[in-house]
Amino acid sequence: MPDMKASPSRTVLVAESKTKMPCFYAILPATFLLCVVLFFTTSIFSQSYKEKLSSFTINPNSGSSSSCKKKCRPSGSEALPEGIVASTSRLEMRPLWAPPHFKRGQPHYQEPQVKMNVSANLFAMAVGIKQKDLVDKMVKKFLASNFSVMLFHYDGVVDEWKKFEWHDRVIHISVVDQSKWWFAKRFLHPDIVADYDYIFLWDEDLGVENFHPKKYVSIVKEEGLEISQPALDPKQSEIHHQITAQGRRSKVHRRTFKAAGSDGKGCDESSTAPPCTGWIEMMAPVFSKAAWRCVWYMIQNDLIHAWGLDMQLGYCSQGDRTKNVGVVDAEYIVHYNRPTLGGIDKTTVSNSSQEKEKDHRVDVRRLSYQELDIFRKRWEKAVEEDKCWVDPFK
Repeated sequence: MPDMKASPSRTVLVAESKTKMPCFYAILPATFLLCVVLFFTTSIFSQSYKEKLSSFTINPNSGSSSSCKKKCRPSGSEALPEGIVASTSRLEMRPLWAPPHFKRGQPHYQEPQVKMNVSANLFAMAVGIKQKDLVDKMVKKFLASNFSVMLFHYDGVVDEWKKFEWHDRVIHISVVDQSKWWFAKRFLHPDIVADYDYIFLWDEDLGVENFHPKKYVSIVKEEGLEISQPALDPKQSEIHHQITAQGRRSKVHRRTFKAAGSDGKGCDESSTAPPCTGWIEMMAPVFSKAAWRCVWYMIQNDLIHAWGLDMQLGYCSQGDRTKNVGVVDAEYIVHYNRPTLGGIDKTTVSNSSQEKEKDHRVDVRRLSYQELDIFRKRWEKAVEEDKCWVDPFK
């Protein structure tokens, strides 16, 4: 029989196996205990982390709960409960005591059961005391039609208006030597005037004897005009652009007709661009709230005369400018064309008691042309750089 005696190599292997097995069983409990400790430590840390995270999270269930829907919230309001957010405002003045929703004998605030008779439209105008006769007539007409009225005092004179009975019923803002577009950019933010259906932003040198605000609003609603102006009485007004002149046979017109001149430019039925159609002048514009939200963004913060803006208003007409921009013939005004901004300064000549007059209206006109050129170049640059923007009128 072959010799069954184990070889030296097998004997060593068996011996090593017997030696390692007890060591393995000794290590196993320690390993298990370590895993348990790590598990509980991780759980505690995770719970603590979740608690800390929840303190920085507005709604911890927003991502997982089916009852919480993703909503578009005004920027900055995310930290507030939705029902308390007042995202818009208006220019209605409120009494300091006894508002309509408080009654004598009621110790606590009561929600109003009937809405207050608030204004649906806003009339804003830049004014100077020299034009008080025209301003007085306009303010009375618009207040009688339940408009909110806001006056921008570019000459710094406010107290002299106190003699008018309507003084305390309008909003007064005074900043010296600024245009109505400067005021509008800073005080007529779309969120402030969002509750008004129409915003009238007029000059002060206008006659309103034949103008009725309520009838005008009714017409622009009926005609679907997002941007409009009342026509100008051609007999009493200084007409700068033919399209603004009143048409005697129409309630509203949206285009003008003009034979081509030496430059080959004219206006006919096929014209689709300003100033032949889709255009109004900037002396007495009227904007729907949707149009104004767009126009406000187009007003440049540093260009106070807004020259050039009129040619681009059609982009804010909420659609087809040849239909949504128009001149209302049925309600017309007079443009007296009284130059106001700038005026004459009297300065004393050095080493002399003599006074020298300087007419700044020339400087105002010069700056207006400069701003027109700047605005045009900015528009062209913006169009070139915005690769995602598509011109709807080309």
